[in-house]
Amino acid sequence: MTDEHARRAADALSRPFSVRGLTSRNRIAMAPMTRQFSPDGVPGQDVADYYARRAAGGVGLIITEGTYVDHASAGTSDRIPRFHGEDAFAGWSAVADSVHRQGGAIIPQLWHVGVTRTEGAPPVADAEPVGPSGVSLSGEPKGRAMTQKDLDDVIAAFADAAAAAERLGFDGAELHGAHGYLIDQFLWEGSNRRTDAYGGGIVARTRFAAEIVAACRAAVSDSFPLFFRMSQWKMDAYEAKLARTPEELDALLTPLAEAGVDVFHASTRRYWLPEFEDSDLNLAGWVKKISGRPTVTVGSVGLDGDFFSAFQGNSSSVTGIDQLLDRIERDEFDMVAVGRALIADPEWAAKTLRGRTRDITPFGAEMLTTLR
Repeated sequence: MTDEHARRAADALSRPFSVRGLTSRNRIAMAPMTRQFSPDGVPGQDVADYYARRAAGGVGLIITEGTYVDHASAGTSDRIPRFHGEDAFAGWSAVADSVHRQGGAIIPQLWHVGVTRTEGAPPVADAEPVGPSGVSLSGEPKGRAMTQKDLDDVIAAFADAAAAAERLGFDGAELHGAHGYLIDQFLWEGSNRRTDAYGGGIVARTRFAAEIVAACRAAVSDSFPLFFRMSQWKMDAYEAKLARTPEELDALLTPLAEAGVDVFHASTRRYWLPEFEDSDLNLAGWVKKISGRPTVTVGSVGLDGDFFSAFQGNSSSVTGIDQLLDRIERDEFDMVAVGRALIADPEWAAKTLRGRTRDITPFGAEMLTTLR
């Protein structure tokens, strides 16, 4: 990296970012990545140390891996952390404290997997997968359609988790509304076939998500921000679209913003790809333009391969971030979430901000097998 590149990176990414009572010291976030190192759903000291290392390495905002809300069907592994129960809360309190001691801000990502739950899997083996319509993402029968009581219970579980996050000292919370999990299953016409008030047109499909947002907003203080992660693509449906046009995206975003979303986290596989024709704005850029809310971009930042290649055992090389800097310099989005590059190198942020990109450790798929 030349001196000019280093100056650009420092100028663009070192600026603080504030929303409600949260202040990140820079524009770099750690993206949420499921690691499965929390036996019985309880994050231990190794998890606290893992996140604290990234904060010590210069990350401004840690977004934790997805963590299950208190609903029997929310999860599909007993090694993924939960956000309920005093044992898990004690672990999460230690995580938040460890990150704060290193100067970072931290928010948990709150999660319900919906119909993607594996039947018979822990943490609640006899819990039936539930979703909008009793069909899988591929359209096959699976689980059962949620009743009004189910909906109310899940809404309350998210609100309870948001309130707990504030009580435990977190700086905000993120609702996982992306990648084909429960909230996203309601947003997407491919999985939501309901004919009641929670299904049908695009605005009706936002109702469940908006009610979760509103319940969380009511459960926390005015100083506590709510992030909402969204995506077009789904697991096993990479070409799926919630919105095919900016107009449809507007219809989707408006109820969520009005319900209380402070920041949208727009998940894409490659941040540099344009979302719609006749514009080079990516999804985060369009969401910011339409909603007026701050946005976080994500997708293969600093690496030459997307995360699906990692699941296939492939490594990725370090790449430049010139295009990322171009986009954030023109305020296309407000923050940048970094994923596998931060698994590879906990000091990615500091090295990038200081022009030491030649020292960045490249990503190897074997890194997913340890928590370091």
